[in-house]
Amino acid sequence: MSRELSPQEIAERSLIKTYRKSLWNPFIAAVKRYELVSPGDHIAVCISGGKDSMVLAKLMQELQKHTEQPFDLTFLVMDPGYNPANRALIEENARTLGIPVTIFESDIFDVTVQVDKNPCYLCARMRRGCLYAKAQELGCNKIALGHHFSDVIETTLLGLFYGAQVQTMPPKLHSKNFPGMELIRPLYCVHEDAIIAWRNYNNLKFLQCACRFTEARDASGDGIGESKRQEMKVLLRELKKTNPNIEKSIFRAIHGVQLDTFPGFKYRGQAHSFLEFYDGAASFDPDA
Repeated sequence: MSRELSPQEIAERSLIKTYRKSLWNPFIAAVKRYELVSPGDHIAVCISGGKDSMVLAKLMQELQKHTEQPFDLTFLVMDPGYNPANRALIEENARTLGIPVTIFESDIFDVTVQVDKNPCYLCARMRRGCLYAKAQELGCNKIALGHHFSDVIETTLLGLFYGAQVQTMPPKLHSKNFPGMELIRPLYCVHEDAIIAWRNYNNLKFLQCACRFTEARDASGDGIGESKRQEMKVLLRELKKTNPNIEKSIFRAIHGVQLDTFPGFKYRGQAHSFLEFYDGAASFDPDA
């Protein structure tokens, strides 16, 4: 008679077997394609308590088990001011999934709740700074965030429609304020639908953002509320009805930008005009 598997074992097996094509394979593809993990790394996997960061934590655990290039992991949870029920939910999910979390506290929610203009942007910046600082204190050289394929596409559209710029979310970047630290996004090739399917398959309930802005969104009848990102989700959902491959096309486009067709672009914060290179006046040297 076979032994009954624990919820942790079922969740881990489903990553490798049931959702191998939609979760494990694209996760590994991103790690390899963008060279996100190196031997000897000490990576702080940043867990917000939501579905994305939780599945990232499990995938990183599995990678650590199966890799021939050893690296260390710390599972870092920042409590920005969760109420007791939300804090308890994060801790319970971590126990269920076998994730040994390190929790530290901050007052970010108290600060951002008083801001009317771009509170989500401020919250994200403050969170990232706190996570970098704590990770560095713990001896880590990288932080891993749970941004996925769908986030990349939505961010690209947000920049185009509302930021008046063609930009996106890179798979990794060096920290400007914390020398020697890098940010990596191992879910870069993983679709949000696959994460939702894994969550539902394992009957798991994860935390939402848990601030007053997402509560307003969730209470709105159209599911959009004040969030422009939600607006992008709805737009993409509609566009996929006539072009199922539209997200794939956008993803490929950001990997094949044709700079010589743009009238202007920025590189490392420096603005350039096509006139600089028109008629062979000069050539663009990214290392100059």
